[in-house]
Amino acid sequence: MADIQVYGMANCDTVKKTVHWFKANHLEVEFIDYKKEGITKQKLLKWVKQIGWQQLLNKKSTTWRNLSIAEQENITTEAAAVQTMLKNSSIIKRPVTEYCNQIIVGFNEAIYSKHFLK
Repeated sequence: MADIQVYGMANCDTVKKTVHWFKANHLEVEFIDYKKEGITKQKLLKWVKQIGWQQLLNKKSTTWRNLSIAEQENITTEAAAVQTMLKNSSIIKRPVTEYCNQIIVGFNEAIYSKHFLK
């Protein structure tokens, strides 16, 4: 297992850019497609504890827009957000990069350079 794991969906352009960035910088990365493989409740809870459910839940996604207004309005707690992300993994912001018990959500080349190119 690589020290760096990238979670996301294989067909996501931002995830592709992220994986490419790691490879271009000669960093070994393990890609986990949570659309195909799913995501565990334990993993989501760990992330939520680190950064909060609001940072993980992608309210700009098509999946979010496809939820009914009532479903959207009911997502006001960590438990409700986690349940929604378990049911609809494509509503999780991506990529989620995990390394040394830390996570980075989204792709930001400056942040990646600071953390991984020392």
